[in-house]
Amino acid sequence: MASSNPETESNNGSSIAKEPEKPQIEAFRMPTMEEMRAQEVWNNCAVRSVASGVMGGGLGLMMGMFLGALDNPIMQEEMTGRQQFMYTMRQMGQRSWSSAKAFAVMGLIFSAAECVVEKARAKHDTTNTVVAGCVTGGTISAKGGPKAACAGCAGFAAFSVLIEKFLDRHT
Repeated sequence: MASSNPETESNNGSSIAKEPEKPQIEAFRMPTMEEMRAQEVWNNCAVRSVASGVMGGGLGLMMGMFLGALDNPIMQEEMTGRQQFMYTMRQMGQRSWSSAKAFAVMGLIFSAAECVVEKARAKHDTTNTVVAGCVTGGTISAKGGPKAACAGCAGFAAFSVLIEKFLDRHT
């Protein structure tokens, strides 16, 4: 079967494989002023923390809605369909608000701690994640006393490292 491509055919009609072309090296492009301003805005710890808090709140809202919908009333047999529906809506609302607050605070504290530690150390590595996890866990569980704060610190730091290794952000 002869090739119809004239570049691969030689004078005697046999086909010779042409060497694959080397990929072109892409020219270096300097960022525009708008790109640099956007990067500077995102590097601000306050902006990063608020954005993480808002995203955490959104995640908590969705999780609360899902978990609230799974709650069944205890007296399900004695309730009408409308009562069951109203109970489920109330549970979804309560769980959504509670989860949204918890996840928003968690995201805000973690992101702020990680950003401040990263700026202070001038490094982007797993140590920042460990410290931020410890600060977040300790802060969230501080109401339970010093033992609870220490356990929260250790637990959240370990969880943060596992997530970091799973996502493979730092090498």
